[in-house]
Amino acid sequence: MHQTSWQLRPVEASDYERWRELFAGYAEFYGLDQTPEQVDTVWSWLLDPAHEIEGMLVAGPDGRPVGLMHFRRFSRPTSATVGGYLDDLFVDPQTRGAGAGDALLAGLKSVAAERGWSVVRWITADDNYRARGKYDQHATRTTWITYDMPV
Repeated sequence: MHQTSWQLRPVEASDYERWRELFAGYAEFYGLDQTPEQVDTVWSWLLDPAHEIEGMLVAGPDGRPVGLMHFRRFSRPTSATVGGYLDDLFVDPQTRGAGAGDALLAGLKSVAAERGWSVVRWITADDNYRARGKYDQHATRTTWITYDMPV
């Protein structure tokens, strides 16, 4: 059942508690341990208009956020263009299947179009089958493999 009245908006200072709950759900899903200091750092980035990371929330008609996404622009030297990178996307498990994820992805696509980005890119875990099914509806899976180099 898709809800038709999703509200998508940037995070605001008054969203901290709900954003923190959603971000904790995201971290738990991926098995990430985050300290309160790390969470507060990310929050400070989201509220800083000079920082590259932006955050948006999706809410239903009651205004309560049920999902979040964090994204940023990135330069693409091989095409001499700028793209968008979706770092995090999470929808409250109790709301999944109602269209909140679609609303977030559609909202990001609109942001990308407004800003002239050439692509929106993201990664997900290989075993994140439910999200991959959703992503397959909005984007094309690539053959690129991701590496992390410890520093």
